[in-house]
Amino acid sequence: MKKCLSFVAVVLAAFTLTGCGKKADYIVATDTAFRPFEYTNENNEFVGIDVDILAAVAADQGFTYELRPLGWDAGVLAVQAGQADALIAGATIKEERRKSGWIFSDGYYDATQTFVVAKNSTVASFDDLKGKKIAVKNGTAGKDFAESLKEKYNLNIAVFDDSPTMYEDVRLGNSAACVEDTPIMAANIKANPALNLRIPAGMESEGAPYGFAIMNKSNQPLLDKFNAGLKNIRANGTYQQILDKYLK
Repeated sequence: MKKCLSFVAVVLAAFTLTGCGKKADYIVATDTAFRPFEYTNENNEFVGIDVDILAAVAADQGFTYELRPLGWDAGVLAVQAGQADALIAGATIKEERRKSGWIFSDGYYDATQTFVVAKNSTVASFDDLKGKKIAVKNGTAGKDFAESLKEKYNLNIAVFDDSPTMYEDVRLGNSAACVEDTPIMAANIKANPALNLRIPAGMESEGAPYGFAIMNKSNQPLLDKFNAGLKNIRANGTYQQILDKYLK
């Protein structure tokens, strides 16, 4: 039985839409800081595109859920271990993930990955990064993008567990660049000028869609509900309203 949690416990364990004492239909894991898809705002509210899309889909399809902001690695592990039913965390739909057991919904947002440098950096192309240290986040499409260029540009890749630590490594000059999803980086730069980071032109990937993911076929009904709800909120305009809220 779920208990009412303090704010600290909520941050560490779960955000719920069902209220104390009520069991949710599903448990959904997410990241902790991936603005504008999931993050804590100035009012200590956990918000973002993923948060709002899931809420709209659940309302459309009539199910309840508990949203657990565990972080990327912990969220993936929770779903793999059966401690959560699904993951929504800006997860890029990739064939390698499908082969390792991820089962994706229809894509709900197309995103590219981009190299990001310090604001005062002279880096303007991949050639300028030859032999340099590049910060990436573990298990992400950004890491894959950097790895695909590693041999050609002799990149020294350093892996981090979360985005804020990765950004800080670049800001402090320990890494020449990091690789992040373009909309996430653009939103973070706009929200926090103190990061002193910028996105060089022409250093992004081709892009791929994000998907809601399960890792156990028994949760296929949840995936089917997500796809049906996503189709409906696209048709009735709710989806575009959510994007406009965070991206405009």
